[in-house]
Amino acid sequence: MIVMGDSINILKEAVERDDKRFPEGWEGYMENAKNSTFIRRYLKEGLFSDMAGALGAMHKQVVEAAKPALIGREIIWVVNTTDPLVRFFKQKLATAYVVGETEPTEVPERMETQDISCTTEIACKMEFSKSYIEDAPFDVLARAAEEAARAVAKLETDKILALYKGIAAANLATGAEIATNEGTSFAWSDVVSLWNAVEREDFDPKVLAVNTREMGGILSQNQFIQSLFYAPESAIRQGVFELPALGMKIVHSSLVPAVDATHNYKFAIDPDFAAVLLVRRDITTEPFENPGKLRSGLIVSERIGLGVLRSKAVARGV
Repeated sequence: MIVMGDSINILKEAVERDDKRFPEGWEGYMENAKNSTFIRRYLKEGLFSDMAGALGAMHKQVVEAAKPALIGREIIWVVNTTDPLVRFFKQKLATAYVVGETEPTEVPERMETQDISCTTEIACKMEFSKSYIEDAPFDVLARAAEEAARAVAKLETDKILALYKGIAAANLATGAEIATNEGTSFAWSDVVSLWNAVEREDFDPKVLAVNTREMGGILSQNQFIQSLFYAPESAIRQGVFELPALGMKIVHSSLVPAVDATHNYKFAIDPDFAAVLLVRRDITTEPFENPGKLRSGLIVSERIGLGVLRSKAVARGV
């Protein structure tokens, strides 16, 4: 749970980390907020004693609204960074040996590197006339900010799922896609097939991502029901089920893409190795003012980067 003081600090850190988007830093951000009709209404309605308190409360409300749609972060390694480009090293030709015995033949390249840029900015702008801000019920204005946050989070999840969808079949675990049943016919044997494919590549399939249609099939399986008997109280939360029997969690969402009109993709993933989500600036709220058009509002944005690291840590069912 995000408390108010934490919310202000998180927002302040996000602003100060991105000196290109916010060249005047936190002080400049605060000064712009003071001129925002939208934020001044928020300040008045919330009976906050200062502008920082109002901005912290708005940021907390937006982040909490976005969380359910940030389900993509359940299926990928999330790395915070301040750099526009990050280099990752992947084991390729490294060979271990017993010290004191004959060393292995030297090879020109022991590690494979991959550079991932953190230059993708996702944003959603909600804008109103000043007269509307003056007249509309405050809850309606607050809901608009929440919807902007959900839109940003949804697009982030779409991009993560598209990353896994885009892996060439030959580069997946076992070198091919795996045939599975659809919808309510999606069976425990399908889950095991996807799990086993990643295990065979010596990775640990910690998460299974399926469309909500397939979740209907899993819920009726005795193996799934019995697995919950041994699960902790937190085993079921919005969009996620823990599956102790296989050491996995199941992430279900309508955002998991379709193969065609009657088939959906399913993914078994070791998120520690498969891919990375770089977060240069996490979800940030930015009030703005357009005095020439008598309009005001809020921009919700983030800056991220995405890349596949070890494609064999992903099994894809069709």
